[in-house]
Amino acid sequence: MRALLFIIILVGNIFIIPFVNHIHPVVLSMPFLLFWLLIWMIITPILTYLIYRIDNNRQSTDM
Repeated sequence: MRALLFIIILVGNIFIIPFVNHIHPVVLSMPFLLFWLLIWMIITPILTYLIYRIDNNRQSTDM
């Protein structure tokens, strides 16, 4: 699960950028690439927190 969340972060932030690098469509009066990066700036900390919680739960059950 942890690896899957990490892969989602990598794909969304790095590997998809060439495919969404377009001026049109315009979303919320921003080019689509800017909108994509803004959305991932919100999603990435949430997924990182979930990874942290998974690790924290795994360490507490190991003790």
